[in-house]
Amino acid sequence: MTKHIFVTGGVTSSLGKGLTASALGRLLKSRGLRVTMQKLDPYLNVDPGTLNPIEHGEVFVTDDTGETDLDLGHYERFIDENLTRDSNATTGSIYSSVIAKERRGDFLGKTVQVIPHITNEIKDRILRLASEDIDVVITEVGGTVGDIEILPFLEAIRQFRNDVGRDNVCYIHLTLVPYIGPSGEQKTKPTQHSVTDLRSRGIQPDIIVCRSAAPLTEGLKRKISNLCDVPLEAVVSAVDARNIYAIPLVLHDEGLDSYVCQLLRFDGAEHEADLTDWQRLVARIDAATKPVKIGVVGKYVDLPDAYLSVAEALRHAGFHNDARVEIDWIHAEEIGGLLAEGRLRDLDGIVIPGGFGERALEGKIAAAGFAREQAIPCLGLCLGLQMMVVEYARNVAGLDGASSRELNPNSPHLVVDLMDEQRDVVDMGGTMRLGLYPARLLPGSIVEKAYGDELVYERHRHRLEVNPKYRHRLEETGLLCSGTSPDDRLVEFIELPGHPFWVGTQAHPEFRSRPDRPHPLFYEFVGAALDRAEGRNPPLLDV
Repeated sequence: MTKHIFVTGGVTSSLGKGLTASALGRLLKSRGLRVTMQKLDPYLNVDPGTLNPIEHGEVFVTDDTGETDLDLGHYERFIDENLTRDSNATTGSIYSSVIAKERRGDFLGKTVQVIPHITNEIKDRILRLASEDIDVVITEVGGTVGDIEILPFLEAIRQFRNDVGRDNVCYIHLTLVPYIGPSGEQKTKPTQHSVTDLRSRGIQPDIIVCRSAAPLTEGLKRKISNLCDVPLEAVVSAVDARNIYAIPLVLHDEGLDSYVCQLLRFDGAEHEADLTDWQRLVARIDAATKPVKIGVVGKYVDLPDAYLSVAEALRHAGFHNDARVEIDWIHAEEIGGLLAEGRLRDLDGIVIPGGFGERALEGKIAAAGFAREQAIPCLGLCLGLQMMVVEYARNVAGLDGASSRELNPNSPHLVVDLMDEQRDVVDMGGTMRLGLYPARLLPGSIVEKAYGDELVYERHRHRLEVNPKYRHRLEETGLLCSGTSPDDRLVEFIELPGHPFWVGTQAHPEFRSRPDRPHPLFYEFVGAALDRAEGRNPPLLDV
C-alpha cells in the first residue's frame, strides 16, 4: 500500500518546506523507493497561471499542461521525476470542483459544507497520486499552521491517517529555532507554540525538523523532545546548508530518512540509502570555482524567484562546466542607462527569459541587439526568442518598425504574432500553447549538436509565435531557424551562424534541467560564456 508523508510548517513562512520535502524525496529515492510529490496551496486562485510573478514567483509548467507552484520545480529537480498537474491543488481548484459537483446534483440535495465535502475533495486529490507504482507520496501543505486558510487542509490530513491506517502516514512539522543575539541563545519557544497549535488541530507531529543557523545541541533537542512529545531521534536539526543540493546530506546525517523508514516500516536491508551519486554531485558543486558572470535581463527581477528555474538551470550548467555562475539581475527597463555605463559589456553571457505584457520589451530587444553586435553569448527563452527575432528583423533584415503584437499591434511588420486561427478566439487563455511539444532540429545546427538528437521535446507556455510570413526574409538575411514543429509550420529555435552563441528557443527548457543532468542548451550557453570569461572568444565578430 502507498505510504503518505505530510509536511507542514510553523512560526514563519519561507522556512524551506519545499526544499525539506524535496530533500527527503531524494533520500527515500536513494533507498530504492518509488516517490512522487504534491503541493497543496491555500490561495483561492484555481492555479498560479494568473498570479503576478513579483508576488508569487514563477509558474512551473508540467508536461501535461499544468500551470503549477514553483515548488514543483524543486520536487522535479531533487527526485528527478516528471510530475503532473495532479501534483498541485489549490483552494480555488478544490472549491471549484465541489461547487461543480453540487450544481450537477452529485450530492443529492445535501447541504454542502467544509466538512465533509471540501475535506473529502482534498483527500481525493491526495489519493489520486497513490498507485501500485508508487511507494511514497510526499505532500507539502502550503502556508503556516495558524493561518485560517489552511484549516481545511489540516483537517483533511488529520482524517487521512484514520482513513488509510496509522502505519501508512507520517507527519513532519518544520519550525524555526531562532538565535537571540543579546542573550546568545537559541530559543525553542516558537517551536513549542507552533507544535501546540498543530496539536490543537488534532495532529501530533511524528517528526520535528528545526531550521536554524547553527546545529542544535543535544540539550535543545532533548528539550524539544520532552515539551513537544516526540522521541529524541525525531528532532532533526536542519542547519543552513552551503547550497540547496547539500540539504539531503545534512538531513541524512541527522537520520531523517532512517527514522521515516522506521515509522513507515520501510526498514529492510533492501532500503539502505545509496547516496554515492548525490555525494559526487555535491563535491562537484564545491569544486566548481571558475567565475562566469551571467546577466538575466527581465522585468520581474525584483523577485528572483520569478526566474527560479532559469537560475537553477544556469547553476546546473555551471557545475558541469566547473564554473561558479554569478547572476547579475538586470531590469529590462533600465537597459538604456546600463548600456551607457558599460555594465552589459562586462557580462560573460546574457539570458533573456520569458514573460507577458508590453512593459520592458524594448529593453529586452536592446539587450539582444547588444549581445549580437558585441559577440556576447545570448540565450533567449520564449519571449526572449521573440524579442531576438524583433531585433534582428529591425536591424539586420531591414524591416523598419518590426515588432510583436504584444508590444505594438499596429506595427507594419508583425514578425511575432498570433497564428491566423487564434485571432478570433475570445478567451485568450484558449490560444496558449502549453505543455510538452516536439521540435525537429536542423542537422549540423548548434542546437542539434547540443541535444545530440534531431527530435526533441520541450515544455511551452506562450501565446505568440514567429510569424511564418516573415520566415523567408529573416532566413535570407542570415538568421537560421534551426528548429521547427514537425510539420515545419512553427519556429521553435533560432540561431545566428558565426556568433559564439546567439540562440533562442520558443520553449522553456529550464523546466527540464536537473542538477546532475544539466539541460544541453544551458550547458552549451554557459560553456560559451566561460570561453568569453577566459578570453577564448574574440571581442567582436562580423555577424
